[in-house]
Amino acid sequence: MELVVRKNDLLRELQLFQGIVERKNTIPILANVLMEAKADQVQMLATDLEVGLRSRCTASVGKGGSLTLPAKKFYEIVKALPDTDIRIEQDNTSVTVAADRFDSKMQTLPREDFPTVPDASGTATATLPGKVFRDMVARTQFAITSEDTRYFLNGAQLVLTPKAMTLVATDGHRLALVTVPRSAGDATGELKVILPKKTLIELSRLLGDGDEVIRYEQGENHLFFHVGDRLLISRKIDGQFPAYERVIPKGNDKRVEFERDRVANAIKRVAILSNERSRAVKLFIDAGKVEVTSSSPEFGEAKEQLSVEYAGPALQICFNAQYVLDFLNVVETDNVMLELKDEVSQALMRPVNPEGYEYTYVIMPMRI
Repeated sequence: MELVVRKNDLLRELQLFQGIVERKNTIPILANVLMEAKADQVQMLATDLEVGLRSRCTASVGKGGSLTLPAKKFYEIVKALPDTDIRIEQDNTSVTVAADRFDSKMQTLPREDFPTVPDASGTATATLPGKVFRDMVARTQFAITSEDTRYFLNGAQLVLTPKAMTLVATDGHRLALVTVPRSAGDATGELKVILPKKTLIELSRLLGDGDEVIRYEQGENHLFFHVGDRLLISRKIDGQFPAYERVIPKGNDKRVEFERDRVANAIKRVAILSNERSRAVKLFIDAGKVEVTSSSPEFGEAKEQLSVEYAGPALQICFNAQYVLDFLNVVETDNVMLELKDEVSQALMRPVNPEGYEYTYVIMPMRI
């Protein structure tokens, strides 16, 4: 194989593979990217057997063929090269990567060892607006567990109806649910599917800051996401996602409205002296004020008082500070609402007057 490719074209694609390729794996070939040169382009593929990415870029191909290269070292070399043409050439035992006066020889692994990745049919089951979907992922992915043996919780459930698109995630301690209306052009049917956490992260990375449409396709055991010329392939999570509608409390009649930045900064400051394991902060809610406190035997105690509009009965509730901050960090409204029933029942947090979406965050109180 012989080809010449522009540095920036190749670098842009190699950067997208870095999250796919696992740093530590027991199968050496999975650390490599597969390159196949033909006609006027080089096609690339990387996979960790759970998530895969197909990509391509324009190239001047002198001799077609295929080879594999260590994805991370290849990326680091290309990134360090000046903005010029890169020459890639394969001989019997190694691959030459050269540009200007730089020359290197990289070890390769047999192309035959690279795993087979399923192909999409090209027929989209649904279309998803990219920017909207990326925002939905940002508002839910932190609630996905990565440790639970209940594998169906290791992803977020996507629910499509003709009128709405919903993404929901839970780790058993909190639940994040965001819903946006679907436009007539996107309304291509109904589906429910669990999207793995890594798939969501890599899909967000593919979308970047653009507003490309995602063409979604579902195979027998895999999910396919077309974003421009790139294709993200994900193994499907089979299982029954929890009936999240039952978790959302209906009788939370005590409401406290906060300025988002003020309560976020207060919790950050107070949590510095919280127990490092539990990250617990207490909220003492009373007429016209909320006092945020923390204490730990090792570090001491801290408190900060906030003025709020509240005229209900006094109560005290305790939360994991990081769980509250995860929500506050992705909400874009100036104010947020905390809805409570009592000191031991699930609390609700919502943005006040969000534009274009509904966002519900359910958080379990801590008992200390």
